[in-house]
Amino acid sequence: MSFRDKIARFMYGRYGGRDELNKVLWIVTLILLVVSMFSRISLFYYAALALLIYCYFRMMSRNIPKRYAENQKFLQATSRIRGKMFWSKEHFQQRKYYAFYKCSSCGQKVRVPRGKGRIEITCPKCHNRFIKTT
Repeated sequence: MSFRDKIARFMYGRYGGRDELNKVLWIVTLILLVVSMFSRISLFYYAALALLIYCYFRMMSRNIPKRYAENQKFLQATSRIRGKMFWSKEHFQQRKYYAFYKCSSCGQKVRVPRGKGRIEITCPKCHNRFIKTT
């Protein structure tokens, strides 16, 4: 039996920790470790160590429904931030071909092709019409 098989057998029935909360905890842990290397404050090191232990605890846990519920609470709490990051990434990728405008009455974001000159835009949500230059 290979080492990989032994690890797979050991992890069977455990949570494993491949979720968004663990990813964020790992990133914060790495940031705290780097900060602790350049500062003389040991609080950063101990905070990173505590987060690392919590990450391993979540990965080795056999209480899968509880870990899943923790991740769902985290996703619900950070949904606005993640949504804004997604939109800014989408806007950045599409900025060459599309212009983005907000409807003046309902605030809905509207995407229109660039380079069409002065056009009348109809909001898909409230059917308000407004004129913009692309």
